[in-house]
Amino acid sequence: MNQHVIRTVGADEWAAVKELRIAALHDPVAALAFLETVEQAESKSDDFWQERAAGAASGRAVRQFVAEAPGGRWDGTVTVLVEEAGTTDIFDGAVEQPQGHVVGVFVRPEQRGTGLTEALFAAALKWAWSLDGPALERVRLFVHEDNARAEAFYRRFGFEASGTVVPMPTDPSAKELEYVFARPEQA
Repeated sequence: MNQHVIRTVGADEWAAVKELRIAALHDPVAALAFLETVEQAESKSDDFWQERAAGAASGRAVRQFVAEAPGGRWDGTVTVLVEEAGTTDIFDGAVEQPQGHVVGVFVRPEQRGTGLTEALFAAALKWAWSLDGPALERVRLFVHEDNARAEAFYRRFGFEASGTVVPMPTDPSAKELEYVFARPEQA
């Protein structure tokens, strides 16, 4: 039985946010899953990490969820960015409707396949659907065309390929595939 607590980060937990991000960037598929390198993350100031944690702890714009083990170690994370209609997304595309954008998905290798990723996604989507005015109509994410493991999870969880394909910002010869989870009628 999984003993993790799924919760949002606290504004003062910047050191743990930094540690988990750097652990994620050490993952063998990090080059496919993230748009930064270990070196870039490690070079950022403590002020950067403090602002990142504070920004992801409250408000409507972004929320970071973590899976905390009984001993306090963070074993996974997922972040939801809110893209408001009329803005530009991270791929310089026009955002036509209020939507969530899942980024920064990571679960430590020894916790994969335990249900932890599902629990993180469930909490993230619950939060996205709970937002008031305007309601988010969908949550999306992008997955590298060669990241089959992640793509399989997203499909299994209920995300569907939208058909939108964009070049990867760090390697325009590679493709990022958009997957979408539409707002349930009862949300």
